[in-house]
Amino acid sequence: MDRTGPLRALACLIALGLALAAANLAHAESHETVVTSHGISSFGELKYGPDFEHWDYVNPDAPKGGTFSTWAFGTFDSLTPYTLKGNPAALSSIFYDTLMTGNLDEPDAMYGLVAESVEYPESREWAIFNMRPEAMFRDGTPVTADDVVFSYDILVTEGRPSYRIALKDFETVEALDTHRVKFTFNPDGPTRELLMSAAGLPILSRAYYEGRDFGESSLEPPMGSGQYTLKSVDAGRSVTYERREDYWGRDLPVNIGQSNFDEIKIEYFADYTTAFEAFKGGAYLFREEFQSKIWATSYNFPAVEDGTVVVEQLPDGRPSGTQGFWFNLRRDKFQDPRVREAIGMAFNFEWSNESLFYGLYSRTDSFWENSETLQAAGMAEGSELELLEPYRDVLPATVFEEEAFTPAVSSAADLADRRALRRAGSLLEEAGWEVGDDGFRYKDGQRLQISVLNDSPSFDRIINPMIDNLKRLGIEADATRVDSAEAQEREKTFDYDIVTQRFAMSSTPGDELRGIFGSETANVEGSNNVAGLQNAAVDGLIETIAKAETREELTVAVRALDRVLRSLHIWVPQWYNPTHNIAYYDVFERPYDDNPPRYGMGELGIWWYSEEKAEALRAAGKL
Repeated sequence: MDRTGPLRALACLIALGLALAAANLAHAESHETVVTSHGISSFGELKYGPDFEHWDYVNPDAPKGGTFSTWAFGTFDSLTPYTLKGNPAALSSIFYDTLMTGNLDEPDAMYGLVAESVEYPESREWAIFNMRPEAMFRDGTPVTADDVVFSYDILVTEGRPSYRIALKDFETVEALDTHRVKFTFNPDGPTRELLMSAAGLPILSRAYYEGRDFGESSLEPPMGSGQYTLKSVDAGRSVTYERREDYWGRDLPVNIGQSNFDEIKIEYFADYTTAFEAFKGGAYLFREEFQSKIWATSYNFPAVEDGTVVVEQLPDGRPSGTQGFWFNLRRDKFQDPRVREAIGMAFNFEWSNESLFYGLYSRTDSFWENSETLQAAGMAEGSELELLEPYRDVLPATVFEEEAFTPAVSSAADLADRRALRRAGSLLEEAGWEVGDDGFRYKDGQRLQISVLNDSPSFDRIINPMIDNLKRLGIEADATRVDSAEAQEREKTFDYDIVTQRFAMSSTPGDELRGIFGSETANVEGSNNVAGLQNAAVDGLIETIAKAETREELTVAVRALDRVLRSLHIWVPQWYNPTHNIAYYDVFERPYDDNPPRYGMGELGIWWYSEEKAEALRAAGKL
């Protein structure tokens, strides 16, 4: 009996069914609404319409000219910011344009720069950027879709390892024609974030790198299409960028009233105090002050008193950042969270604030400090608790049973707060670290030894009192002082016990959190995961944040993540100041007075140089 006939018939039916399913899917996709827009926003409507002339906070008539000069700490030996080799100069990404750009009014919106418009479906599973034909690199060659494809390819294959992680859900990037480039994303990935990431990729010149090794550090001025190019460089000491008169996009709405300085110069110093003295002497003209002692006691020099130097405090509406002492969880001695919590108690913030900081700071407890909407508070409940429940087995019980962790308040009168140190000692004993006959703590025959990596002499006064308290706890502790170049290399390779680090956290957090807290980045050299954190709950919450479809969903998920991170004791939180402490020679002006843009001062973007004021200071011999 011939059985092949029925089998062939069945195969035909299956094939027909698959074809119909594919046709139905294609039909559904073809009917998905495709948005064509001058901008993109993570949530809600764009503030600025398609015919906007400039950002509301800029002065469209701001004069061009003059030099903005400031300072940076440490050293540099490269103008290549996208590879692990070398230490890139400050602002070395200034050479490059992106497809779209953001503003200081909205935390989660981007508008057309190299791209005139973008097309994408409601699912955001792909995006087509329509590029401006007039966009040109510095050498006069056009910026094309092929350059965008090259930029993606080279960053993923030869750039900093963090790019491979951040862009892992990009499925394809293809040039549809000379000025149309299409990104296709993993539909199961965080498509909201992926579209923004694509819009923000730096655009490199394929032709420029045909005879060059992208992965090598270099002080050669790279080929970009941005508003500034290199004027001069003194390796490790200073770098000066100059505004391009022939910049192709100077009249675009996103650029009007911005990039007003002819030159931007950064002077490098190995010490904060030396840098301040140089500012007093006029070596550079703008300084944001991060040293409380200097701010409280030293801004009374003659140039301040006679008005040559303006001293101001400007409010900051952004999250203040995650500054703290970070533990390297790759080290066995830090595996027990009780050990980490005990070490945290050795940092007496209240004493430091009173004795060292002149009472200018507040204690940080949240990874989104200075953001009432994003930081966790009280007990986990409601929708936040629902998000946390699936991870109950991998999280500390305190996440569910106690209020969000807040560091204990210590005595401001006594560095060695006995109550705090007794509690810290009890935690160490619970973790198995007992005091031996020599006064040091041991576990399984190993002495508890801790070193804090430090590259700043001015930070000694902050670290050393904590070291003293660690010694009181029976811990063999010290501060390892190295120069900034060695510190940068050791941080890249995670060669430290404890390191001070600060990350500026977004008001619209997303997939970038994987680079700081995600398990997949814990052992990727050069990543921002300085703690080496690997936790399934953290990974899951980051994915929830990245895929959030509404601002409300995002807020709940960020609060849950903040609560979890705080419970894990991966850092010893330091301090924050909700204002910018700035000082500058009175040659600059800005378009706002008491109401700066919510998401930054914009000094480099929207301030300008007053030649009239500068001439008056020169005539008086003060500049």
